[in-house]
Amino acid sequence: MTEVKERKKKQSQFSIIMHRLKRNKMAMLGLIVIVLMTLAAVFAPIIAPFGYEQQDLYHIFAAPGGDHLFGTDNLGRDILSRLLYGGRQSLKIGIVSVAIASTLGIIIGSIAGFYGGRVDNLLMRFLDIFQAVPALLMSIAIATTLGPGINNAMLAIGITTIPGYARMTRASFMSVRGMEYVEAATAINATDFRIILKHILPNAISPMIVQITMGVASSILAAASLSFMGLGAQPPLPEWGAMLSAGRTYIRDYPYLCIIPGVVI
Repeated sequence: MTEVKERKKKQSQFSIIMHRLKRNKMAMLGLIVIVLMTLAAVFAPIIAPFGYEQQDLYHIFAAPGGDHLFGTDNLGRDILSRLLYGGRQSLKIGIVSVAIASTLGIIIGSIAGFYGGRVDNLLMRFLDIFQAVPALLMSIAIATTLGPGINNAMLAIGITTIPGYARMTRASFMSVRGMEYVEAATAINATDFRIILKHILPNAISPMIVQITMGVASSILAAASLSFMGLGAQPPLPEWGAMLSAGRTYIRDYPYLCIIPGVVI
């Protein structure tokens, strides 16, 4: 009976959340767009009418329409196909860079929030110095030092966004560490690692989940900026920012080369 009641309670909570989400039209529209773009990127080899490297030299700069729905570029490559494959790279950069930043940020924030005192002060002052440099400028500097490439771009974006996750985790830990269950765990001589991992982190992770989901979108924009400057994905690998950068040369005569990738970004 208890299991049945708990199951019904969980289902009711889920239904309440979905009901609230459905009432927000903009949230539902955003959810639909995210799902469609993710599915398009995952199934790009099936959906794309052409390969992202396939050239049609007889239809260079073909206008949108016909066999090439979004037109072709200066090498006769289908823009729609490159957008679909480019979505894979953009999502990969967004997810991996956020994974790097959130993992390191949660570790730093957990240590600072749990121990406090000099440890907290030292880590926070270090993050203050780190955040004194604009994030995009820091990403450019790191990507330039490591060299152009999608892996280095992910690492650069991940490193520059660590402070935000660290500060969020620290604030959550400081609000939770004074709770009774944490004091009880301390009273029975539980190790610091166990208290952090088993008692504090599960109850402080909720704001981080929101931060992580928002961070994916920001990382995709940052990746597009790096690729636009030639520090991200390298040809012939398609990426939305790189496609925008390649199309700016022909923006006067063939504006769709910039408009279409720009709208997708």
